[in-house]
Amino acid sequence: MTQIVFLAVIGYISGSIPFSFLIPKLKGVDIRKVGSGNVGGTNVLRYLGGIIGFLTMTLDGFKAFVPMLIASLLFGLPQDRLIIIGFFAAIGHSYSIFLKFKGGKAVACTVGTLTGLKGWFLPLFLAIWTPIVLVTKYVSLASIITVAVMNIIVFFVSGVETGLWIFALLIFTIFRHRENIRRLLKGKERKTDLIAAFKNKRDP
Repeated sequence: MTQIVFLAVIGYISGSIPFSFLIPKLKGVDIRKVGSGNVGGTNVLRYLGGIIGFLTMTLDGFKAFVPMLIASLLFGLPQDRLIIIGFFAAIGHSYSIFLKFKGGKAVACTVGTLTGLKGWFLPLFLAIWTPIVLVTKYVSLASIITVAVMNIIVFFVSGVETGLWIFALLIFTIFRHRENIRRLLKGKERKTDLIAAFKNKRDP
């Protein structure tokens, strides 16, 4: 029990580091006051372009991946322990202690968690997520669908216990995207053009 609590705390503190706030701040932008106001990689990508958005998403993913990697290399922890770090990193990202318990929607942290379990989960995630975004231009829809598909894969590859943790992340992902889901159902969800973003064309 002590180890579980320790891993949860490490994950939460790491996840709380608000890269999606800090990186734009270095550019003189308070990401909470532009675009959707969400402290997450998608809002950064829309407002500051694909390069900075991708950098932010990568750093957000590292918040889960790096402590999981360290715990694996130094202490040889099994997946059912490493996943605790990743799960609570996602919680920390969404409810950061440094941002008065506010934050993003934790998709990048979820990707970092999956990568911490199996390195090949990362290219697989991107192979599913990217075409959906390019075709629909809905990041929220792509994120929910991809996490759901990855959850099924994790059940088969990593077993029931780890799969249940990813299922919990899926439920959390859906919860954090509840407003996006409402807008999707009403046909009012904001679109994101990835190609335009990487050309550094800011969405209106």
